[in-house]
Amino acid sequence: MRFILSSEHVRNTTVTNEHGQVVYRTDTPFKIGSRTTTVLKIRPNYADADMRDQFAVLGAIQWHYIASSIFRFGGQEIQANEFIPASGILRRTRTFMGPDGRSYKWKLDFKVVVLYLNDGSKTEVARYHRRSLGIIGKKHDPYLEIFSHGEGILDVLILTFIYVEKLRMDKERNARRSASGGGP
Repeated sequence: MRFILSSEHVRNTTVTNEHGQVVYRTDTPFKIGSRTTTVLKIRPNYADADMRDQFAVLGAIQWHYIASSIFRFGGQEIQANEFIPASGILRRTRTFMGPDGRSYKWKLDFKVVVLYLNDGSKTEVARYHRRSLGIIGKKHDPYLEIFSHGEGILDVLILTFIYVEKLRMDKERNARRSASGGGP
C-alpha cells in the first residue's frame, strides 16, 4: 500500500491513497516558539449531501527544541522521549510499542526513514520514498510505502512517521549547514 504526500514538508501535507483519495492531512500553523502539528484523518461522510471531505483529529505533536516534544492521541498526552525514545550511537533509531502490542523501530538514515519490526527479524513495515524528479529512475511524488505488517497500525504509524521524518529532515539540514560552513 502506498500513501502519496503532497509535499516533503511532512508537517504541512496532504496524504492520499493510490486512488487519489485523501486519507490524512497535517497542519502546522506558523507561530513563534513551540509549534504544534495536528494530524487529521478523513472520516466517512454519509450524511452530508455536498460530499466534502470531513476530518477528525487523529492526534497532535507539540514540538519542543530543548525539552521533549509531546504526542497527544487516543486521549493521552505522552512525552516523545517516553513514547518513541532515541537509541544507538548517533541516536538514529526510535522505538515504540504499537497498539498491537508489538515493538517497532524507525531507522533514520541520512536520506530516508524505514520502519522495522523490533524483533530481530529485520522485517520492513514501512519505507519512505522521497520525491524523484526523474533524473535517475522514474519520476514520482514522495510516498510512504506500507507493507502488510503495518496495515493494522496505520494511525500510529502515520503519527510516528511525521515525527521521525521531521527529525531526519532537521539532521540533514544541520549536516548541510555544517558542511558548507554555515554553522548550526
